[in-house]
Amino acid sequence: MHSQFRPCIDLHSGQVKQIVGGTLHDTDVKQLQTNFVSTQPAEHYARMYKESGLLGGHVIMLGPRNDTAAMSALSAYPDALQVGGGINLSNAQQWIDRGASKVIVTSWLFPDGKFNMDRLDQMEKLVGRDHLVVDLSCRRTKNGDWIVAMNKWQTLTDMQVSKQVLEQLATKCSEFLVHAADVEGLCNGIDQELVVALAKWSPIPVTYAGGASNISDLHLVTKLSGGRVDLTIGSALDIFGGTQIKFDDCVEWNRTGTLSF
Repeated sequence: MHSQFRPCIDLHSGQVKQIVGGTLHDTDVKQLQTNFVSTQPAEHYARMYKESGLLGGHVIMLGPRNDTAAMSALSAYPDALQVGGGINLSNAQQWIDRGASKVIVTSWLFPDGKFNMDRLDQMEKLVGRDHLVVDLSCRRTKNGDWIVAMNKWQTLTDMQVSKQVLEQLATKCSEFLVHAADVEGLCNGIDQELVVALAKWSPIPVTYAGGASNISDLHLVTKLSGGRVDLTIGSALDIFGGTQIKFDDCVEWNRTGTLSF
């Protein structure tokens, strides 16, 4: 069993972008650092993923004015892409109806930065466990703990990523998505310790994102996790303006599990 490459479509103000993870703010637009702004619409990437047979990709809406772009991606590749960003009890089923295979929920589970189990119960009852992904994107503290971050990764919550937490949440969702926000978009290498921890602690499928810089990172994540953690690659990909990793090589990796280049 080998880890899979999971594709992504990150949307900001209706455009496909690759953003440095810690620079996205609600108020201070000047702090935003982008690695890539696409001239292609979201559906272009969705069609590419469909033609390549890629499953489990995620569409993330970073802030407002992204609904139309997200819907176009879902129309191009229905029932195959997960959607996250601003998901709550009032719109989750709507996104499933629009063609999302699953909805990804984060900030809504943490009113005032405090985890609310009742909200997760409500979401699971609404869309069903099989259609629910919990995003546990996190930042690392000085003492080495990973703390879940919300509001575009700017606000630390009261939840520490741990075996106990993952086991508890796994009863209500079918998958975890974890961005290592401190290395997201930097292409300087993955958080290897986090990958190992996720593989050890999570009883359900988990996708890691953040810092991938070489096609060999797919082999590395497979080795570190025993194939139990999948890898999202963004800024380093040639389809997002990167120079380190070819999209076609990732597709080939998913098919064969070998690196022949």
